[in-house]
Amino acid sequence: MKTKAKIMDEKSINRAITRIAHEIIEKNKGVEDLVLVGIKTRGIPLANRLGNKINEIEGKEIPVLTLDITLYRDDLTEVDDQPVVDADKFEYDITNKIVVLVDDVLYTGRTVRAALDALVDKGRPKKVQLATLVDRGHRELPIRADFVGKNVPTSKSEIVSVMLEETDEENKVLIKEIK
Repeated sequence: MKTKAKIMDEKSINRAITRIAHEIIEKNKGVEDLVLVGIKTRGIPLANRLGNKINEIEGKEIPVLTLDITLYRDDLTEVDDQPVVDADKFEYDITNKIVVLVDDVLYTGRTVRAALDALVDKGRPKKVQLATLVDRGHRELPIRADFVGKNVPTSKSEIVSVMLEETDEENKVLIKEIK
């Protein structure tokens, strides 16, 4: 794959996290009953960063949880014949909480649909909102993000590659062209 463009660097990622944190606080009129849920893999460090930024702004620590949606995906057989699922690290009652799902890229909406299915198995939240670092369009399901770091129009022959220090040892977002 050939890198077509660098659309975010470390500074722009940090600015997006700060803006999204402020938007979450504002939309929910504070952080009462707020829970952040990072979708595995890169949604987890983004949720942690948002949690830290919200704590910095509000002076209140909010729960940050990890959600593994592997068994909820509708393309499971395309991902792997025998998918590996982490032991469930979701030990928190989300009933009547405002849950903000956090992921790196919103594309077709299928990952979010799987995450919503997984959440229903964990409890009944009062409200579910979606935060994503990059929204690249091309939805196949009627799903939209409440909080977006950057909207990036792409073609289906492109891939948006989010790289984070926690998983990739650097912070940047690239558009790559599929050959």
